[in-house]
Amino acid sequence: MITLTNRQARQFMLLKQGLLDDYIVSGKQGALDYIRRAGCIQFDPIDLCGKNAEITLQARVKGFKKTMLYDLLYKDRLLFDYPDKQLSIIPIEFWPYFERFRQAARENLDHHPEIMQHIQPVRSYIEEHGAICSDDFKLEGNTKWWSAINWSSGGKLSRSVLEQMYSGGDLIVHHKKGARRYYDLAERHVPTDILNAPNPLPDDYEHMKWCIFRRIEAVGLIWNRASGAWLNIWGLTADIRNKIFAQLLEEGQITEVTVEGLKSKLYFCTKDMPLIERVLENSKLKPRCEFIAPLDPFMWDKPLIKALFNFEYTWEIYTPPNKRKYGVYVLPVLYGDSFIGRVEPVRDRKTDTLVVKNTWYEDGIKQTKKLDALITTRLKKFAGFNDCKNITRTDLCL
Repeated sequence: MITLTNRQARQFMLLKQGLLDDYIVSGKQGALDYIRRAGCIQFDPIDLCGKNAEITLQARVKGFKKTMLYDLLYKDRLLFDYPDKQLSIIPIEFWPYFERFRQAARENLDHHPEIMQHIQPVRSYIEEHGAICSDDFKLEGNTKWWSAINWSSGGKLSRSVLEQMYSGGDLIVHHKKGARRYYDLAERHVPTDILNAPNPLPDDYEHMKWCIFRRIEAVGLIWNRASGAWLNIWGLTADIRNKIFAQLLEEGQITEVTVEGLKSKLYFCTKDMPLIERVLENSKLKPRCEFIAPLDPFMWDKPLIKALFNFEYTWEIYTPPNKRKYGVYVLPVLYGDSFIGRVEPVRDRKTDTLVVKNTWYEDGIKQTKKLDALITTRLKKFAGFNDCKNITRTDLCL
């Protein structure tokens, strides 16, 4: 049995995430390598200081630029948008594994003849005109259509038809202009051998097992409990999850650890044993200061973050203003193996300025000139990531 101190558990998790010590990936290839290792990263269209997926990558990928992710998605076609843990960005080689979702969407279409009748005409239109958005053709009326993959509830008929075709695998997101999606035929952009590959895991249990292992890989260190990390794994129950964990343990794919101060056992992918050995050796690790995205894989299990890091975080963007404790789009601030606070940066597009609306430090964190200099250095990097030439600090805590 492996036993870790709380700090060793934190260090392992951060090393696995690429958030502690030297950067382990860089550039566009590094962004792709990280997403492949994590299995997916969550996409969210809100862009106050970078989109969630972009902020996730800038914390880990040396020299990351937003155009790198866009190119990987819509030029290189090495990634694609599709629901996984909610709407996500996924390596293109995983396309065949999502056939059960596409099939469910196609079966759902049988209940919506108002959409079905437009599928072939819209397909013919795209074949002739190329990528389109819902404003490029007009279909009168609305629909109460509900996507079988749980990411839309209908509305304008033209939009619902495109989203149904996207959910069913006929279309792929070709490109985006702001938050607006343009769709094209999947067959034009997904490699034929991937597009036509059979579902490798047609059995529901085996698919859930695959999903569980990917989520363990994404978080790095996790417990066998109800968790936000298991979101959108269809059919998963506590009994099935227990069975999968037991099987992964028996197969040697995951390893159990005890962490001092925690009642629940934690688990990690056995192939990451060298990282465990590194923290057990008490190796000196270089601290970094990073801003963490609200939906970062590192943050998927917030009770676990509370238990290991003594840090509570809620993304308050959907919280009514009078109930917010901090702000609309607040990012946790990580330094070394601890969270030291949170920051609320907003990009002013008119002046290309990064406006720091507020900074909050955790209890026990002493506000010193050295700490201020550390945060200032990180803000300069974050401003560059957002293509901002200037920084304005209106935060009153410093």
